[in-house]
Amino acid sequence: MILYPAIDLKDGQAVRLLHGDMDKTTVFNDNPAAQALEFVAAGCEWLHLVDLNGAFAGEPVNAAPVEEILKQTQVPAQLGGGIRDMATIERWLDKGLARVILGTVAVENPDLVREAARAFPGKVAVGIDARNGKVATKGWAEETDVEVTDLARSFEDAGVAAIIYTDIMRDGAMKGPNIDATAALANAVSIPVIASGGVSSLDDLRALKSCGAPLNGAISGRALYDGAIDLAEALAVMKG
Repeated sequence: MILYPAIDLKDGQAVRLLHGDMDKTTVFNDNPAAQALEFVAAGCEWLHLVDLNGAFAGEPVNAAPVEEILKQTQVPAQLGGGIRDMATIERWLDKGLARVILGTVAVENPDLVREAARAFPGKVAVGIDARNGKVATKGWAEETDVEVTDLARSFEDAGVAAIIYTDIMRDGAMKGPNIDATAALANAVSIPVIASGGVSSLDDLRALKSCGAPLNGAISGRALYDGAIDLAEALAVMKG
C-alpha cells in the first residue's frame, strides 16, 4: 500500500481543517514546497495535494504553491480542488501533475470524468467525499442524495485510475478512519480505492492493511504534522 502524505492548501499555506470546516483551520507550514520536500526526504513516493480555496471557488486558487511543489519535488503528485473542466485538467497535467482528482464534477458532470479518463489514461481519479454515506460536493459544503457505492460503481467502465474515499466526519479529527465503509467500497468496485480521513496512528494503517479489501493506499495529514504518526515507521508498515 502507498502512503500519501496530505498537503492541504489554504491562502498559500499548508493547513489542516477539522471536519472540512474552513473556519477550523490549523496552519502547519507557511511554505508548502518545503513541507513537500520534507515528506519526500523521509521516503514518501507520492504526494496528495488539495486546493481548499479552489474547492469552494470552483477553480484553482492555490496554483502558485502547487506549481512550486511540482517544480521542487521529483515524486508524483495528485491534486484535487476546483478542477471542473477539461482545460483545467489539461493545464495541470501539462505542468507535471501525475493525477487530477475530480470530486464535484463526478456528481454534476460525470461525462467529463469519462472524457478525461479516456483522454488521459491513468491520470484521472475520482474523489468521493461522504457524510453519513451520502456524497458531499463543493468543498463538502453541499450534501447530495447520492450513495457512495452507487457513484463509485457508475465509473467502473470509465478507466478511472483510483477512487479517493473520504469520510468527512473523520477528517482531521484524529479518531481513526471509517474502516468498515472503506472496505465495503473497495470490495464493491474493481477501481483501486485510497482511504482518507481520520488516519491517526500506525494501528489505523495496520487496520486498513488487514481490512479484507484490496486498498491502494491511505492518505494522512494531521497525524504526520502532529507527530502522532512517525513517517518512517508508517512507510515501513505500508510496505511490510
